[in-house]
Amino acid sequence: MRIAVTGSIATDHLMTFPGRFADQLVADQLHTVSLSFLVDNLDVRRGGVAANICFGMGLLGTAPILVGAAGSDFDEYRAWLDRHGVDTGSVRISEVLHTARFVCTTDADHNQIGSFYTGAMSEARLIELKAVADRVGGLDLVSIGADDPEGMLRHTEECRSRGIPFAADFSQQIARMDGDEIRILLDGATYLFSNEYEKGLIESKTGWTDAEILSKVGHRVTTLGAQGVRIECAGEEPIEVGCPEENAKADPTGVGDAFRAGFLSGLAWGVGLERAAQVGCMLATLVIETVGTQEYTLHRTRFMDRFTKAYGHEAAAEVRTHLA
Repeated sequence: MRIAVTGSIATDHLMTFPGRFADQLVADQLHTVSLSFLVDNLDVRRGGVAANICFGMGLLGTAPILVGAAGSDFDEYRAWLDRHGVDTGSVRISEVLHTARFVCTTDADHNQIGSFYTGAMSEARLIELKAVADRVGGLDLVSIGADDPEGMLRHTEECRSRGIPFAADFSQQIARMDGDEIRILLDGATYLFSNEYEKGLIESKTGWTDAEILSKVGHRVTTLGAQGVRIECAGEEPIEVGCPEENAKADPTGVGDAFRAGFLSGLAWGVGLERAAQVGCMLATLVIETVGTQEYTLHRTRFMDRFTKAYGHEAAAEVRTHLA
């Protein structure tokens, strides 16, 4: 199964604030916030939602195709992804812009404040999926993640016109999109990804109820933080999957991307939605135990031991035969 993942490619500058953001906010002054946080640590990491997802899929051996735009400073990042099983042959390199950059501060309660510089990501709108499909011999699914908004719309429309199944995954871009854009991006999606807060925001902006949205997508996949994930399909009982036990909680950045990487890999293996969600939750657990979005490692035996403990021997037997 050939899965292309479109979305941002970026570097992450991650900082840690030892206090609580909430303690610094004055209720009657929120209209004129001016704050500076003295942070303890700075980690510069590889990131971007599409690159993060592809990295996880590469570790699982499912050979994802990364589709996005980066700057001329991408060479080292490309080599890293290539070494970890990602097909980077469809990444567009800008001649004038730097690779996108995410700057984020996390407080003691794991709340986050971040800013994102788009840079070369704005050229994602120039990428044609037909060229990608021709290069790799066709596409079975395209996951359309947070990216240049015009690029997201172009990729969605092209998937519809060419009959390519697609997953809608707006994440960070929901905040800047209006209801009309969101309606276009989700209508007809095989999968709709969001967290619980984004789920409510999608309903609020589109004016569609949960039932109406379910009637327009194949499956709605909602991540629930520490409670795991819920998968819904119109006319069927929801599938709910919990998270494995964490060894530590180091950094929540990239946990949602890791879930998607595991879930999409499960789809590529053909193990079914529940198993795919379990793989996603297991991979997400590895990420929350690590600082950075692509700094974790996947040791097959350890992964399967923890997976078996969380989900049982029957589930593990289905997954073990596919894990690279």
